[in-house]
Amino acid sequence: MLTAIISIAVLALIFGLLLGYASVRFHVDSDPIVDRIDSILPQTQCGQCGFAGCRPYAEAIAGGAAEINRCPPGGEAVVMALSDLLGRDPTPVAGGAKEKTVAFIDENTCIGCTLCAQACPVDAILGAAKQMHTIIESECTGCELCIEPCPVDCISMLPIKVEPATWKWPYPALGNVAL
Repeated sequence: MLTAIISIAVLALIFGLLLGYASVRFHVDSDPIVDRIDSILPQTQCGQCGFAGCRPYAEAIAGGAAEINRCPPGGEAVVMALSDLLGRDPTPVAGGAKEKTVAFIDENTCIGCTLCAQACPVDAILGAAKQMHTIIESECTGCELCIEPCPVDCISMLPIKVEPATWKWPYPALGNVAL
């Protein structure tokens, strides 16, 4: 019994040392500008920019392969922050600024297929297979990725109600900003 415990402890020590060495030896430094761009993006991973997520979009911006105005969830605030960081001219958000919306599931029509939950990049849809689903409004980013896979069209986008707790001072329009 003691031999088994000692041999497992020795193996754990050897593997721990190998993993520690490998993490130092094969460490990959990331580009600091990509990290800063990625920290500005809203991290919704919605794909509205044409990339698989915020990190690939940040890499494309840093590499000069994408414009800084392709993030609808971030809106003008992200465009302004990226233009300040990169020294580029701010341009209007591609596709125009959209009203902030949140998904709504008609609970009488939902069949519980879970296709919308699988498509949601931020896990804002709550429900189980063959059960009614609902949206966690505080988590929904309004990316609209849940609408297309729904086979019964029970999902719609509703404007976010402006209340004193959710109201924010609007940013100035890009055309009014002195550069």
